[in-house]
Amino acid sequence: MKLLAFETATEACSVALWIDGEVIERHALAPRRHAELALPWADELLGESGIKRSQLDAVAVGRGPGAFTGVRLAVALAQGIALALDIPVLPISTLAVLAAGVPSRSVFAGELDSTLAANPHILAAIDARMGELYLGAFESTTDGLVVALGSELLAPPQQPIDWQLLAGNVASEQSPTHERWIGAGSGFAASDSALVATIGASLIQHDPNALPHAADLARMAAAAYARGEAIAAERVEPAYLRNKVALTLQEQGKR
Repeated sequence: MKLLAFETATEACSVALWIDGEVIERHALAPRRHAELALPWADELLGESGIKRSQLDAVAVGRGPGAFTGVRLAVALAQGIALALDIPVLPISTLAVLAAGVPSRSVFAGELDSTLAANPHILAAIDARMGELYLGAFESTTDGLVVALGSELLAPPQQPIDWQLLAGNVASEQSPTHERWIGAGSGFAASDSALVATIGASLIQHDPNALPHAADLARMAAAAYARGEAIAAERVEPAYLRNKVALTLQEQGKR
């Protein structure tokens, strides 16, 4: 199975090519350069592998949440390629992609094997700006992927988290109770690391520099493809979690 993956929902631009279990990737911290880099990188990966676009079986896309322009770009690229080739799309949560990279990409990767085995719960957090975070709670699985524990949320980092909505049965409504969490993403650095203080002692470790990678997106998408979860390109919808792009001048405290 051959699959092309685009993840551009954060400041990182990431493109990957999955070929029968092997994956190659282009990834860089490239704010405001996603539109410039994503498609040329895809062509480079195809060229290096000797694969033609017509040989692709599907396209994977990080559907958000994240930066509005980045999410729209990835979805547009995936839909355009899929429609042109008459192949399906696999939309995957950007928060899930971020969480899936924790075992291999976290700065704590060398220490995480036993921790994930005993407490396989990962909290992915992306800085949504405007004093809010995108949050998703996941469980690490034995095959190296993740499954969502509840709903993805948009929330201020300083306020109590609705753990029952975010993490379902593994947490009570207002606290993570006995569960321990590994954190990943820019949300842990936002607002002077307010989320770290909000979670408190239940946060075992966290990596505020973790970013979603298209290679992890490709791994998740390949598994989803095998489960028959690919959909038609026209059915792909971005996940914004909010409709507001910026604060008004009044909300910014400006005249």
